[in-house]
Amino acid sequence: MADIHIHRSHHLGLAKARKTAWKWAEHVEEKFGMECTVIEGKDGDVVEFTRSGVDGKLVVSADAFELEAKLGFLLGAFRGKIESEIEGYLDELLVEGAKKPAAKAAKTAAKKK
Repeated sequence: MADIHIHRSHHLGLAKARKTAWKWAEHVEEKFGMECTVIEGKDGDVVEFTRSGVDGKLVVSADAFELEAKLGFLLGAFRGKIESEIEGYLDELLVEGAKKPAAKAAKTAAKKK
């Protein structure tokens, strides 16, 4: 079995991190046929995901995402590509989440003029 471990620090805060995690879960359900379960907690959430050949979880906190996945024998051969795709999409979501407050502030400032 091949393991994937991805850690990403962020400055989104818990509310935006949760929204980002939901978006990530919806994406992997649609694109990869994953079954995702979100377990909400006081200080963070856990998104458990599974499908044939893959089991894992995404731990969401106010300042980090921690993804652990175990790939079965067949998918283990594609570990590098799978890990790269997960990292790319998660990074894209983090950048998108970080930009939204600036865009909202710019719109508010423009309305005040």
